Amino acid sequence: MAPSLLLFSLFFLLHHPLSSPSPLPRSTLFKSNLLSLPNPSSNTSITTYFEVTKPIELPHTKPCSYLLLHHDFAYTYTKPPVLANYTPPSNCPSQNFAKIVLEWKATSKGRQFDRIFGVWLGGVELLRSCTAEPRSTGIIWTVEKDITRYYSLLMTNQTLAVYLGNVVNSIYTGIYHVDIKVHFYPAQVGSSYNEAKLGDSADLILPISRNLPLNDGLWFEIENSTDVESKKFEIPQNAYRAVLEVYVSFHENDEFWYTNLPNDYISANNLTGTAGNGPFREVLVSLDGTLVGAVWPFTVIYTGGVNPLLWRPITGIGSFDLPSYDIEITPFLGSTVDGKIHEFAFSVTNALNVWYIDANLHVWLDKTGAHTEGQLLSQTLLPLVVSLVSNFTGLNGNFLTGCSRSVSSVGWVKSSLGNITTNSTQAFNFSNFMVMGNDGNLQIVNQIIDFNDSVHALMPTSSSQSIESFKRFPLYLYSDSVDQGNGSYNFVTNLTLGFNEERTKAAGSGFVVSSLKNLQNAQGIMLVKGNLVVSGVGSTQQAYQYDGSKFCYFRTVGSSNYTILYDKVGNICSKNFRPRVGFGLAKSLPFPARRAYLTSVFLDNKKLH
Repeated sequence: MAPSLLLFSLFFLLHHPLSSPSPLPRSTLFKSNLLSLPNPSSNTSITTYFEVTKPIELPHTKPCSYLLLHHDFAYTYTKPPVLANYTPPSNCPSQNFAKIVLEWKATSKGRQFDRIFGVWLGGVELLRSCTAEPRSTGIIWTVEKDITRYYSLLMTNQTLAVYLGNVVNSIYTGIYHVDIKVHFYPAQVGSSYNEAKLGDSADLILPISRNLPLNDGLWFEIENSTDVESKKFEIPQNAYRAVLEVYVSFHENDEFWYTNLPNDYISANNLTGTAGNGPFREVLVSLDGTLVGAVWPFTVIYTGGVNPLLWRPITGIGSFDLPSYDIEITPFLGSTVDGKIHEFAFSVTNALNVWYIDANLHVWLDKTGAHTEGQLLSQTLLPLVVSLVSNFTGLNGNFLTGCSRSVSSVGWVKSSLGNITTNSTQAFNFSNFMVMGNDGNLQIVNQIIDFNDSVHALMPTSSSQSIESFKRFPLYLYSDSVDQGNGSYNFVTNLTLGFNEERTKAAGSGFVVSSLKNLQNAQGIMLVKGNLVVSGVGSTQQAYQYDGSKFCYFRTVGSSNYTILYDKVGNICSKNFRPRVGFGLAKSLPFPARRAYLTSVFLDNKKLH
């Protein structure tokens, strides 16, 4: 029996069913009632869960802090979001803020699965996240997010909306007790600019999301590969720059889209209930029917995914703060500053149910109020190229999937700042090598996504500004089900997950370079008998290294079944930091060697600190 079918069946054996299709993260790979595992009797303290990330760089000023919401999320599934009135800070010594931080803090105790949730202000999504799975002795976790880029939104009265679809009954007892705060850090020294700079916060942020009232989140739901969801908007006629920030999360049959099997394999083996359409997904974004960009998402694994014991207390990369993705819309402004209604639309290639997508349109306005004008000069679209090499006999075989795409747009906008020409480029590459063995009970996935984008702006002074990002998302997943007799089996998992990005930002004579290397290795085994997990162990090791021009951060940490084994933190910048180290060589290597090489590259911080 193929593992996706086996584990899909296990999900229903081990979970209390909902009366309607669940909008919650659901692991068809594996998710189980882990409270059948004994809690160590010697440990009765509350466990602190955390996602490894760098601390936010804060000014040396005392923040003005406000509690936005205190709420207990019990049975909230299919109910409206929790709403609260938001007003900007009024009693701070200064109204000029250098940094604004959103803080989510939650506790829970009992039995519960991971739940996706979102936080919106005026329909603009500020945070998308996944809850931690509690234990009988209780847990706590905190997410801090820099929301300074939403400055203009935070200076006006708005409605705060929070949706967390939870289920509480006699079986699932975990209630999420949540506090949401915002911390405003006054600036030490004021700043002024004579011309626009890439990276400044926008003057206006428009929500590209569903409107209240609703009985779930404000995100759009994409349920299949032909589904298109859209939102109409009107942009001010004095706009001179626009960036679309896209939020993406994937659930139910596509929670593990990178493990989904090709349809010909499913048909040949007469499988039912098995997630298909192959392992490739992309989010396409169009403006008035024209493709303006794409998102090839990072493979976030939620806190109950693959083997839930892996994520206690270290959670998966991005699980507490899902990444958002920026698409430069400035080249298309000439056709949108006409005072008319326009439309953004979203779709997902090869999608199965369900994807949650919404976006925030960041808009920069001409301070003189003058009506801007512009024109799209050129657009080069290299369409999606897909290759599939399939070789299988029965339930055993292997599949190699490769994909590529690029989008490039050039346009000018004239405002009181002068004529600015913007060139935006996205380039994508994808490779997924999948092995099925042990009569379909073993699956190996080796995948790499390259997601690179750049924005170059030629200013009226003939100077140039640019932002470039080179991202690589490596994934290696080994899962095997081994029969132990007497109706029991061991489920074995080995995982490598990486989020790596190198960024450059140039304006005039200034040049900023940063590098993030974030890698997790995890191993787990669970003994399953009947409907219960009777024993198991999960271990996770993580190395995180951020090198910036002025700030650096390094952390290595390891855990096993709630216990931290080691934890080393440093802030010394690497003397040997070189952008894009090793990536070109790795692409030329075969898959097993590629994984080993990337692991050595990403962990070279152990040699540097």
